[in-house]
Order: sequence, then C-alpha cells, then structure tokens
Amino acid sequence: MGVVGESGGVDVCSQALFLGGRSGVGKTTVAFEVHAQLSAAGVQHCLIEGDNLDQAYPAPWEHGLAERNLGAMWANYRALGYRRMVYTNTASVFEEVLGELVAAMGEEPEVTAVLLTCADSTAAERLAGREIGTALDRHVERSRIMAAKLDAEAPDRVHRVRTDGRRVSDIAAEVVGLSCWLR
Repeated sequence: MGVVGESGGVDVCSQALFLGGRSGVGKTTVAFEVHAQLSAAGVQHCLIEGDNLDQAYPAPWEHGLAERNLGAMWANYRALGYRRMVYTNTASVFEEVLGELVAAMGEEPEVTAVLLTCADSTAAERLAGREIGTALDRHVERSRIMAAKLDAEAPDRVHRVRTDGRRVSDIAAEVVGLSCWLR
C-alpha cells in the first residue's frame, strides 16, 4: 500500500531485484534482458551493475565504496521517482551482502534475490568466449570455487534459476516473474 507523499502523489514501497551468480553464469546478459522486458512492459526501473561501483586498483573494498556509491546512485534515482532497482553482482545474494546493499539503499525495500546457476562446463565455455590469454584458467577456477560457495551459503529464500541450455529471454522472463513486477 502506498503512502501519500508531500507532492500529493502516492509514494510506493521500493523494490529491489538482486541477481547473483558465478562468473560466466550470465548475470549481465540476463539483467539486460530483464531491463528490456520491463521496459517493453512500461515498468519504471533502473539497472545497476554492482561490479562497476568499486572497480579500481588498488581495490577499495575495505572502504565500503560499492555500498556508498549504490546509496548515492539510488538516492538520485529515488529523487527522480524510481522505486524499482535491478542490481547485479556475484555475491549480492549472500545474506550479509544483501543486508549491506539494502542498508545502502537507506530504506526497507521489498527484496527478491535470484541466484543464477550453471554447470562448470557451461561457465567455462562462456568465459572462454570473453577471456583471452593466461587469465582464463584462473578465472574458470575462481568461478568454480565461487559457485560452490554460493550454492552452500546463499539463504534458502534466494530463488535458484538455471541458465544452462536456455534462451536468455526465457531466463529473464522467469526472473521477472519472480519479481512480480508485472502484476
């Protein structure tokens, strides 16, 4: 239920859709398709790539820069009337990380968290298509390790969606359905 704001309009509760998963699972590709499907349906939303919020060297993780940048970006979107956010980041579905991201938003949004999953062979094939040189083997191994950690530690309330052998549009439609934003 919305609350009448100062401008006389209805101020609805914010909603956040967090997409997490190993490298090579298709987070960014699925997020862009979710964006396309929501846009086609006329659903106002923003898409934030979490990896870009603290992409620096040396890594500024200990300063909470990603969360601070998310807070600033979300405040700007909120000021323009946005109430729905799609956010992608490998670890965004871990309980502690979800809590930090929600806190950075500065409010209590309705949260849908989705862990995209795929087989090791699928991730390796996708990573081989975008990685070059000597980093590929390290990247594939890190992806495998993170997949196991995500599977073991993501809370039960996080929806699991497989991406192996599926069309991106079908995966995104399933994710959008989980968000219930097309009601």
